[in-house]
Amino acid sequence: MPETMIPASSTTRAVAPRSRVWGRALTIFAWLSFISETIIIGTGGAVRLTGSGLGCSDWPLCTPDSLVPILEVQGIHGIIEFGNRLMTGVVGIIALVVVLLVLHTISGKRALVTALWYAAGGIAAAGVAYAIASPFHIPAFPVASGVLLLAVIAAAVHSVRTTPARRDLVLLAWLTLIGVVAQALVGGITVLTGLNPFIVGFHYTSSLLLVCITAAFLVRLKTAPGPRERAVPAWFAAVTHVTGLALAVTIVFGVLTTGSGPHSGDAEVLRHGFDATVLAHVHSWPGYVLAALVLFLTVSAWVQRLEPRRWLLVLVIAILIQVGVGVWQAREGLPPLLVGIHMVLASLSAAAYTVVVLHLKRTVIAED
Repeated sequence: MPETMIPASSTTRAVAPRSRVWGRALTIFAWLSFISETIIIGTGGAVRLTGSGLGCSDWPLCTPDSLVPILEVQGIHGIIEFGNRLMTGVVGIIALVVVLLVLHTISGKRALVTALWYAAGGIAAAGVAYAIASPFHIPAFPVASGVLLLAVIAAAVHSVRTTPARRDLVLLAWLTLIGVVAQALVGGITVLTGLNPFIVGFHYTSSLLLVCITAAFLVRLKTAPGPRERAVPAWFAAVTHVTGLALAVTIVFGVLTTGSGPHSGDAEVLRHGFDATVLAHVHSWPGYVLAALVLFLTVSAWVQRLEPRRWLLVLVIAILIQVGVGVWQAREGLPPLLVGIHMVLASLSAAAYTVVVLHLKRTVIAED
């Protein structure tokens, strides 16, 4: 991360770990969580842009009779879709490790054991739900997944409430794990509904939010605990939040534009009927406003030497590249590679904006 972050050597002090080894492990897996959340946006985009959305026709199995794709039947589309499902498992394991490391680092063995008991109880409850739903021809796996999700939420609530310090880290870690479990469920619903464009769009937007959450975790991990105060003028903070609104609107219209375009995820899937050409223009308007606002904030921050200035420089570069790629892909007829790059850049831009917002405040230094 840029030098605006507190040096890595302060990780131990920031989260009060019981050993440097645990602190280093937490930092490594926090980075792996951010990287994997970004990668899965790319693999999910590959599924959609190669028409592999129904490469696995069923869920959680790839076919009604097989967990893995059958190359002779589903070909490369099945492999691409199944690869993305495997990536979900990788992301989930990393998110779980981050939760366990945070709990052990901050609260010790007792909190770790409690979380594992919740996990065992959730798995058992999901198994019971599956066994009850199956005889009644109710979609058993979605029901079991929903029960497991509720168990994870219950564990998170208990953990945050009983954590004596650094609840921000505990909450962010649990939110990531909850999001991954929920994303797996939404991904299954996406397949079962035949790639409904609104569910596909929600799936992408949720993945983008998880990238932002993991980025926020990295920032807070390097930040000393304690009360925080505003580090920028009030007008600067207000403009920053307006910029966030412009970013959100740009992303939403971008999702709707993609949902109306040619990349539906499968050749047989119909889109939701909006005029993609009109939406592309509407999507660009808040995008240009966003670029202007970020440029204004960046110049202002460097002139006044405000705390978020280096991250604003990262953000303005990301936004300008994003605008360039957007114009390029529109002129070239939406080639899949450029669309995929545009999707990943959107998530990185949102992550950079998240870091900027977290630098609007600083920890109050206690006086001796």
